[in-house]
Amino acid sequence: MSADARRYFDLSSPFPMKRGGALSGARVAYETWGTLSPARDNAILILTGLSPSAHAASNEADPSPGWWQDMLGPGKHIDTDRWYVICVNTLGSCKGSTGPASIDPASGEPYRLRFPELTLEDAANAAFELVRGLGIERLACLLGNSMGGMTALAYLIQHPGSVRSHVSISTAPQAQPFAIAIRSLQREAIRLDPNWNEGHYDEAHYPETGMSIARKLGVITYRSAMEWVGRFARIRLESDQREDDPFGVEFQIESYLAGHARRFVRSFDPNCYLYLSRASDWFDIAEYGGSVAAGLERIAVERALVIGVETDILFPLTQQQEIADGLAAGGAEVDLVALDSPQGHDAFLVDIARFGAAIAAFLGRM
Repeated sequence: MSADARRYFDLSSPFPMKRGGALSGARVAYETWGTLSPARDNAILILTGLSPSAHAASNEADPSPGWWQDMLGPGKHIDTDRWYVICVNTLGSCKGSTGPASIDPASGEPYRLRFPELTLEDAANAAFELVRGLGIERLACLLGNSMGGMTALAYLIQHPGSVRSHVSISTAPQAQPFAIAIRSLQREAIRLDPNWNEGHYDEAHYPETGMSIARKLGVITYRSAMEWVGRFARIRLESDQREDDPFGVEFQIESYLAGHARRFVRSFDPNCYLYLSRASDWFDIAEYGGSVAAGLERIAVERALVIGVETDILFPLTQQQEIADGLAAGGAEVDLVALDSPQGHDAFLVDIARFGAAIAAFLGRM
């Protein structure tokens, strides 16, 4: 995404953090599509997963395709002829918003591990400040997917009455042990890379191996075993495509993972990855009421759509049911949609037809 396509919003300074400390001169990057109505009642805020930027789709400032290109735009599932859509890059990221890779104004050097402990509540509060800064008192809809879905729950619980409806996609009210275990291994891979050097790396000494392993672990959990079998089976690479190393890449699935890792490793800051990954593990809606059910019940929205995927091992359908039940107990009219997409957790990024149909139908009734 070109730098001039981003818009920036300056957060309050100091910006207080949940676990202590504060940020000075912090900002978040965001992009918008559509036109805000005179009544300012047609705004949809999108909160993203761990790695995406605010560039969800092409727009006048940046015509390049976004990470949700086929989902939103004029006449699309999220119709920007009707809705004013905002997508914010999460606080703590390296895609324009202030994070560990940003310059600490107190020292003139990157924050690195001096960045305050980050929570998804902090990311939610930053997004809330942005919305209010745009002159929007109440969102028509708050949409969050994956980590962004957890951030959305943090937004809703901390700012009651600020959202009319909610779309929750493949997320969780708290991290399950399996998800924590995977993210723990990803962080360990980065930290054990000698180039990580307690967060003091540079372009010439970048923890490429650690980030590569972290990304491969992620991709394995983002898709499903069903898809791996269907796409790759046990197909081996041609002999001229194999490495000389006797333990090197031999199967197509290994080559696929290596390709994903190569495209990712230098596009995301390792310290930002560590902070956002840990923030995902820390989030627990049960902190707001004593249990997951009690925390969710305290969230007050008029309507909600909860979408999950049967093949998602990272955020299983049981958690989507838990969210739906909790929001309904709080008085919301809730639709739960369970899709049989074979793509697992990443289905919301690739199975646009089915996810889009559910979202469009929900928004169409507003």
